[in-house]
Amino acid sequence: MDFLRTRNYSKKKQYTISLLLIVATSVICFFLVSFIGYGAVALILLMAVSLNAILFDIFPVMISALLSALIWNFFFIPPTMTFHIETPEDGLMFLMYFVIASINAVLTFKIREFEKKQRDEEEGLKSIALYNTLLNSLSHELRTPIATIIGAVDTIKDNGSKLSDSNRIELYSEIEIAGLRLNRQVENLLSMSRLEAGVIKPKKDWCDINEIIFSTIRRNHKDALDHKIFFDPKEHLPLFKLDGILLEHILHNIIHNALQHTPKNSIVTIEANETMDGCILMVTDNGKGFPENELGSVFKKFYRLDNTVGGTGLGLSIVKGFTEAMNGKVQLENRKGTGALFTISIPAEKTPINTHENG
Repeated sequence: MDFLRTRNYSKKKQYTISLLLIVATSVICFFLVSFIGYGAVALILLMAVSLNAILFDIFPVMISALLSALIWNFFFIPPTMTFHIETPEDGLMFLMYFVIASINAVLTFKIREFEKKQRDEEEGLKSIALYNTLLNSLSHELRTPIATIIGAVDTIKDNGSKLSDSNRIELYSEIEIAGLRLNRQVENLLSMSRLEAGVIKPKKDWCDINEIIFSTIRRNHKDALDHKIFFDPKEHLPLFKLDGILLEHILHNIIHNALQHTPKNSIVTIEANETMDGCILMVTDNGKGFPENELGSVFKKFYRLDNTVGGTGLGLSIVKGFTEAMNGKVQLENRKGTGALFTISIPAEKTPINTHENG
């Protein structure tokens, strides 16, 4: 019953609702007592106390249990309209009612607390599992480029005069590639931290989508040596008022993911169009696509497909987070032929280029 969030209510509100529930139940039973008998009324009131125990903290429940016992005594146990109890049987019933109501309230509360503790422990185990996953990923994704950089630098230092120009250029290239890889992972970690902290606030400005796409393609040039990236810009596409930096991050992570997980010579195609309320971007590839049963999981944090090498599983979760930060939506589906299709829809104010320039 945690989804009701009743235990987050103020103490005053909890006391009020729990007591009103007992009073309302008692009023209904008062008109039915001639049909059901005052013994059945006790069971109905116990059920109301049990409901309070599920919904509220222990003290409002104990007060409602006490009130229900007093109401049952005063209005239902003969003689009515008095707290006097004539027969020992009724006195014992009243005592047992109060004891059972109190025990019921306490046990229900304790069971609920135990379940909450179990859930907290399960969440803690999940957090540890995620933490271990992150460490395992980072141990490879950060240590590998660092080792490459250190190894290349040591080689240059120890054999500087013996290295040919081609060997030296190759080592510098390895350092550059490793540095870019290291920078990319640090950027992803910082982006995920910002998303989890809720500090991503889009800074909207007029953006040329074509220029953002070209910038992203240039940024992925090193990784695209064995692939082809195709983009046919639309000259009459309007300007859009959105966060261009976030959009470039989104496109970069999707394109980088495609370049990393598609065979050599695969083609990545980017398309941008105008919609009624903003813009839509589609990134497709002609790789193997995603397993159908895993399409709904690829945007989860630290999620990686089986049999994949490299990556921390943060790229696509950042895509989703940044897109939603701009009130947009991202969808993934497999193409009918082969490969995957990412569709990013972002609502944005727009204006034709010529109107913007003339203004």
